[in-house]
Amino acid sequence: MITVHPSSVVDPAAMLHPGVEVGPFCHIGPDVEIGTGTRLIGHATVFGPTRIGEGNVFYPYCSIGQRSQDLKYEVEPTYLEIGDNNSFREFCTVNRGTLPGTKTVIGSHGNFLAYSHVAHDCVVGDHVIFSNNGTIAGHVIVEDHAIIGGLSGVHQFCRLGRHSIIGGCTKIVQDVPPYMIADGNPAEIRGINQVGLERRGFPAEATRALREAYRLLYRSNLNVKQACEKIREEHAGPDVVAHVLDFIAASQRGIVR
Repeated sequence: MITVHPSSVVDPAAMLHPGVEVGPFCHIGPDVEIGTGTRLIGHATVFGPTRIGEGNVFYPYCSIGQRSQDLKYEVEPTYLEIGDNNSFREFCTVNRGTLPGTKTVIGSHGNFLAYSHVAHDCVVGDHVIFSNNGTIAGHVIVEDHAIIGGLSGVHQFCRLGRHSIIGGCTKIVQDVPPYMIADGNPAEIRGINQVGLERRGFPAEATRALREAYRLLYRSNLNVKQACEKIREEHAGPDVVAHVLDFIAASQRGIVR
């Protein structure tokens, strides 16, 4: 059964699947599809084209699927896709893509705390956490299990690697390699995300290899290219280290040092 509070406005062209709950004073526009079991607590807006999966919860005053804030946007069709079982707390904002046919993508099982923002054309993975006021600009990539601390901002076109963590009030203007901790303004890499890796069951061999990769990248006299070559020669066995090397090789903006 679909439940819609009488004070809410749902466009006839929207598609709500069974089990959707729309609380008071919500507004759902046309070309919006909302999956089974998703709940809008109240005072939330969803505009499209937007596709939302199952089991999500949108708390009051979320603004989801609004047009891109990029000044290049000219009202052409752009898209937003959200996976399953995410929580969007109060005043979260998520924008669609900018150029025709482009889209913003959010995965599943994310926790987006109050006032967090996902801008146009971003790709956000699974099991991420955006703390209060954690914001990412356009075209940012956030890999699985990354954590953004409160009041932190990420510059457009940056990437945050999987299992990385960004400290509170941090300014990110370059890529943060996977499994690392970035903190400060300007940001610096402080070490590997040891506690997070232990909590997620990474084997000791993997964390040892990551610590050595961190030492060569950040605590030696080698430049990035030299450090990567040495890591590849001596420590490239574990998959986690290979991912770090691939991530750095693909970087367009350089990595946080």
